[in-house]
Amino acid sequence: MQVASEVANSHGTHSSLGRVCSALQQHRRYETQSSKEPVGQEYTKNEALALDASDTLRHLRSEFIIPTKDDLSRKTLSYTGVKIPEAQEQPCIYLCGNSLGLQPRRTGDRVSTHLRAWATKGVFGHFLAHEDSNVPPFVNIDEVAAERMTPIVGASASEVAVMETLSANLHLMLASFYRPTKEKYKIILEGKAFPSDHYAVESQIRHHGLDPEQAMVLIEPPNPIQATVTTTQILSIIDENASTTALILLPGVQYYTGQFFDIPTITAHAHSYGIAIGWDLAHAVGNVELHLHDWNVDFAVWCSYKYLNSGPGAIAGLFVHDRHGQVDRQAMDEGKDGFRPRLSGWWGGDKATRFQMGNRFVPIPGAAGFQVGNPCALAICPLLASLEIYGLTSMTAVRSKSITLTNYLEELLYRSSAQALANGRDEVYTIITPPETAGRGAQLSIRLKPGLLEGVMADLEEQGVVVDERRPDVIRVAPAPLYNTFSEVWSFVAIFDEACRKAYKGQGHDVKGLGALAGGEDKGWSQIK
Repeated sequence: MQVASEVANSHGTHSSLGRVCSALQQHRRYETQSSKEPVGQEYTKNEALALDASDTLRHLRSEFIIPTKDDLSRKTLSYTGVKIPEAQEQPCIYLCGNSLGLQPRRTGDRVSTHLRAWATKGVFGHFLAHEDSNVPPFVNIDEVAAERMTPIVGASASEVAVMETLSANLHLMLASFYRPTKEKYKIILEGKAFPSDHYAVESQIRHHGLDPEQAMVLIEPPNPIQATVTTTQILSIIDENASTTALILLPGVQYYTGQFFDIPTITAHAHSYGIAIGWDLAHAVGNVELHLHDWNVDFAVWCSYKYLNSGPGAIAGLFVHDRHGQVDRQAMDEGKDGFRPRLSGWWGGDKATRFQMGNRFVPIPGAAGFQVGNPCALAICPLLASLEIYGLTSMTAVRSKSITLTNYLEELLYRSSAQALANGRDEVYTIITPPETAGRGAQLSIRLKPGLLEGVMADLEEQGVVVDERRPDVIRVAPAPLYNTFSEVWSFVAIFDEACRKAYKGQGHDVKGLGALAGGEDKGWSQIK
């Protein structure tokens, strides 16, 4: 992008937003024309600041700890020399919430409160509520977290459980919902699914004595370069395999491309054949609006360390539709099952009899009945801190800002690409995320020309920009609406544009020895991951 100089008088916020939309339309018309004239208009830093000033969620940024550039480059966690005055500290540009969200300021206090309760009350902390505590007693902290999660996923309190990790929960759900028969034994999943999903499905198939080569149906992108699949393609594959399919597992938002799948349409189509369908919502929860109950989803699993900002390896969650969580006590008294098959554990048992230590398992109705061991109360505290922030707004408001923010990022990137063509240069990158706002979340995935990734990432990291890479050539950029700003997006594109220019001209950094960040090990972020 030929970054425009700042102007003394910025345009009004509403006109700026309108220009984002109209310029996007101009760009898409431009794509089909042979003219190399630049499209749209210049976007100034002042306009980005004006958008920030009108942002109704801007106050939520102060709820998060934004690392500074010095924080990222320092070799120690604490200062060992002269501390930079706070007024002179420069926050980094953190656009990596799709990988690991930033820490809420509340997190440390909530964790500290829990540790004080454990230290001063010991085992009594399970049941005692304290007047000065901002976290629940140990024994029901998971219930409180599940209830606060419900508006984010669109569910009733009985349909959500906070427990385990995403992969563990996925195995628990597959153990319950994948019931292969001689006739119906296949699992349909995305060919480019996150590896852990693929591993879980393949291992479950083998666990049933079946051959994954015969029992796995992979939905592959028709265009490997673009890497997305269409709803029509998914429905067609369901049609073709319906008579032999036992289960479908798909992502809500695809981790690599950022594509937002049409969950209600695909779910309804699966159900028209009597096929159960589950969703991996790792990149969807806290990112897009979800209505899992109304969409009649059978089950879903997610992690909490991305858009939910609950820390590395944070406790995860699952959704089980009410119709699958029913418990028929009378049937159980008659010697029948009375509930859906599952891998059972103590914490999923009836609370009224839990501490009687009997050997007859009677599950809690709903998702809680799928719990196995008691969840880590300490691990739930960071999640509660994040959910408190979500409680200050709504997913409708979060999604609304996210759409505008990502559209703004997209237009600035298109502007840069269009100007490159206008100046007789090749496009050094393309956006592989769907252009439709309904077909994506916060993330844009940018594919660079071969050989540019190392140099571009080195420049970004040196400038204090944190994004995610997927080798050999993709950068994932995810402005999180709770803490990212329009001016950050503007600055990112300016830095990214210059990094692309340098790499394209062969003037990129020698990345050997640079490390993931200045002063780090001689390993890049992709190798660390």
